[in-house]
This record gives sequence, structure tokens and C-alpha cells, in this order.
Amino acid sequence: MTLKDLVGQLSSRRRAPLIAALIALIAALPGLFTLPPTDRDESRFAEASAQMLETGDLTNIMFQDEPRYKKPIGIYWLQAASVKAVSSVERRDIWAYRIPSVLGAMLAAAACAWGALAFLKPREAAMAGGLMAATMVLSTESNLATTDAALCGAITLAMAALGKIYIASRPGPDAEAPPAGPWAAILLWVGVGLSILLKGPIGPMVVILTALAISVWDGDARWLGRLGWGWGAVIVGGMVLPWALAITVATDGGFWGIAVGGDLAPKLFGGQEGHGAPPGYFLLLSPVLLFPAVLLAPAGLIEGWRARAEPGVRFALCWLVPSWIVFELVPTKLPHYVLPTFGALAWLMAAALTRVLDKRARWIGAGLTLAVAVGLAVAGGVGAARFGDAGSWVWETLAAIVLIGAGAAGTVWILRQRAGLAAGAACALGIVGHGLLVGGLAPSLSGLWLSERVAGGLAMAHINPRQGLINGPVAVAGYAEPSLVFALGAETELGSAENAADAIGEGRPAVVEARQEPAFRRALATDGETARLTSTVTGLDYSSGKAQVLRLYQPILGQPGPAS
Repeated sequence: MTLKDLVGQLSSRRRAPLIAALIALIAALPGLFTLPPTDRDESRFAEASAQMLETGDLTNIMFQDEPRYKKPIGIYWLQAASVKAVSSVERRDIWAYRIPSVLGAMLAAAACAWGALAFLKPREAAMAGGLMAATMVLSTESNLATTDAALCGAITLAMAALGKIYIASRPGPDAEAPPAGPWAAILLWVGVGLSILLKGPIGPMVVILTALAISVWDGDARWLGRLGWGWGAVIVGGMVLPWALAITVATDGGFWGIAVGGDLAPKLFGGQEGHGAPPGYFLLLSPVLLFPAVLLAPAGLIEGWRARAEPGVRFALCWLVPSWIVFELVPTKLPHYVLPTFGALAWLMAAALTRVLDKRARWIGAGLTLAVAVGLAVAGGVGAARFGDAGSWVWETLAAIVLIGAGAAGTVWILRQRAGLAAGAACALGIVGHGLLVGGLAPSLSGLWLSERVAGGLAMAHINPRQGLINGPVAVAGYAEPSLVFALGAETELGSAENAADAIGEGRPAVVEARQEPAFRRALATDGETARLTSTVTGLDYSSGKAQVLRLYQPILGQPGPAS
């Protein structure tokens, strides 16, 4: 019995989405608990959610004392609810803030399989969801407390529902799904509303571009009348308007000026925060983003174009191409931006499994998969050599073996025209390899996790204010990453060497980067204060690319003299 046959036996119309969700959960688990808080976006989101719980203000979004008006409220509410349910804000358990991302990835995979049932058999529909769940970018985003995995889940749900409605209006010869019922339209609008609460216009953009593209291609827009526009507006309005009105009143309209003028517009017209890239960036990066499912990507695109007359395939093409073009044209680019189109790619790849694959597609897919597997193994080795220890090399060796095994197994079987087995083997091994990288190797690279080590060093010296043994907050000079604020609390003072010296004088601990050390010592001498060096943390601030030497000081009250 092959893996494809096993999936076929396990699959049914009801089980297919559950199988896909389970695969997404398995892919997300390895890094959920072990990966330290990352900079910068994850820690900003998590800290803002923590402050929401600490202050009881569920409308406003703050990072320390600064408004964080870049994204709507959705992810903060989800994270706050998750922390309230499974942890506490005082513990600063980053895994609790990541649970919405895990659930978002599971929703994306399940919705992908559910929508594919409109034109594929349950086995291929489950494969579609599994392929999406296995992609490196989705499984990575599911380990981060940011908006993107949850957004992908919301948009994929909306698009799967839209696809069901469209396909039901134009059934193909192989369609097995019953006509789309009212639940499809309800879930469409729920997905749109949730996507707006998570990231504003991205979800509606994908839905609108797809509907317009396929209506123009067909020369027929009558199917749009089945979307339930009236009560759809009620659903979306009911989800979005209460908070939108509340934040408008609370900020006197300031939220919208910053969110649109300070965040959205710069992304549309320039490379915001140094993340600019030319068109073609996502295309070049896609083999890595899709790995190990990239094995079937060439076949999905080639066979999809050949079968473009079929309603399900045509819908997937109209879902994929217009939105991908928009993402390529927007100057600001981050790897996860194209995630909302991955459901379409998964549909095309799964549909290709029902056909004899083109020889060129098989060779290209095999070559890309092998190349990415080797590249990831080499990148892991570089990370272990620069930032890890002996334990890191154990994780790197295991990860390299499994990843290259994923590429080799996929290559062997797809070239033997066993595409289903090839995809199953590559994805299973790819998920394990990714888990070893994210859950094992990455946490062992201690040279990258400066904030975690600083917080740990303060705790070992019993000078972390969260222990209740010394006055706070901690003053930090020369290092200002959000992960340190998340670890030490919203009151953490990010300032100058003089601020750090003042903190020592007030009986508070200080963290001083080596470049600020001379100014810190001069300020201490001027104030007649003494500080004891408790430990030193060295490594790379990967957000800025700068090497850091962070010295942890505690005050010695009543004993004036130079820092020791």
C-alpha cells in the first residue's frame, strides 16, 4: 500500500479538512515551545497584546508608551484571549501568543481541502490541504506570534467559500460536490470580516481581484448574485464596525491617519523599513517558500493551464495570478506576503495528481526540491558554525539528513511517475526537517538570542525586577530590540548611557552595550555611583546585523567609586 493509497482510505468528504488541519498542527508544533521570541514584529505584537491585558484597554494598541497603529485589532484580541485561556501575562510565555498563528495555519489547510472538494475527490482534496500545510513559509509563520498565519487562514476560508459558490454555478464533468449551500456564502463573509480585522484591505483585495478576473474571463458575472451581498454586509459590518468606531473615538481619528498614511501608503510607494525589492522577488524566492511542496509546483502550473477550461482549475488560476502580480508590483516585500495565494497553488498541484505529469515539470520540480534541500542544509551548517555549539551540530546533522532525504525521495519517485507517493514522502520528510531546524537548531544558536540571555542573566543575578527582589525598571543603553521589552516588561527604559547611570543611582539594574560603556562610566563617575558587572552577553543582533556586547550591571548602594 502506498502513502497515496493510505491517504485515500483515510480521506472522505468530512475527513479531508481534518487531515489537512492535523498536518498543519504537526508542522507547527516543533518550534511552538522552543523558539525564543523573535525580533522585531513578533515581539512587538506579543508585547502590545500583553499590555492590552495588563491595562484592560481592549480598544487601543500600545507598545510601551507609543501607539502601535499599524494593524487592526484582530491579532491582539486573539493573542490576548489565548494568553488568558492557557497562561498568564506575568509569565511572558511566548508560545501562548503563538496559538492563534497555529490555529490560523490549521484553518488555512482545512479550508484549502474543504474548498478543493468542490472539484476534486477527497483524496486529492486532502492532498491539497496537506501540501499547503507543509510549505515552509506557512509552517514557519505558524511558529510566530504575528498576523500572517491567521490572515492566511481567514483569506483561504473566504476564497474556498467563493470557489465553491463559483464552481457550483458552473459544474464540470467530474464535479462531485453538491450545490453550494448558504453556509458557503456565510463563511465567505466571515473570512472577509476576519481578514479585515487582521490586516485591513488584503483579504478584500484578493477576493475582489479573483471575482473580477474570473468574471471577465468567463464574460459572465451573474454568479456573483449568489454571494448574499445584503446579509454579507451585515456580517462584515457587525464584525468590524464596533471596534472601528471605538478606535476612531478613542484616538480622535488618529489611528486611521497612522495606519494608512504611516504604514499602508509607504508600503505601496516605497520599500518600507528597508524591505524593498524589485518585481520577480517572490517568483525567485518561491521554491524556498513552497518547499517541499515545490516538487509539484511546475506540474501544477503547466497542467493547470492545460486544464483551464475546468471551473475549479480556472478559479485557482484567477485566485493566483492577479494577486501574485499585485504583490510583485508593491515595492515593499516580505516573504510571507504571498501566503494568501498558496491555497490556489495547492489546488493546482493537487489537481495535477489526477493527470500524467509532463516530463519537463517532473524534472524541474525534482531539481528545485533537491536544490532547496541542499541549500537549507548548508544554511543550517553556517548558522551552527557561527552562532551555535556542539549541540547545534547534532541538530544540524539530523536536519540536513532529513531535508536532503526529502529532496531525494521526492526526486526518485516523481521521476518514476509516482507523483502522489513523491509528494507524500517529500512533504512528510520536509515537515520533520523543518521541525528539526525551527524546533531544535534555531533555539540552540545562542549567539542570536540576546534578549533571552540578557533576561536570563538578570534572573541568575537576582536583579530581574520581575523577581520582586530589586527596584525596576531595567535601563538599557545601546540595545533596543522589542524582544527585550517583552522579556522584561513594558516599563523597560530604552535610553542613553546617562539614563543607565541614573538607574544605577536609583538602585535599579542596567544593561549597557559596549559602545556606550565609556559614556556610562563617565556618567557614573560624575554621579559618584558604583555598579557591579554581573555578566556579559555577546552575539549578533540579527535585526540590525550588528555584533553586540551587552554588559549587565547591578547597583552597589552606599559605596561610591567606578564601575567594576
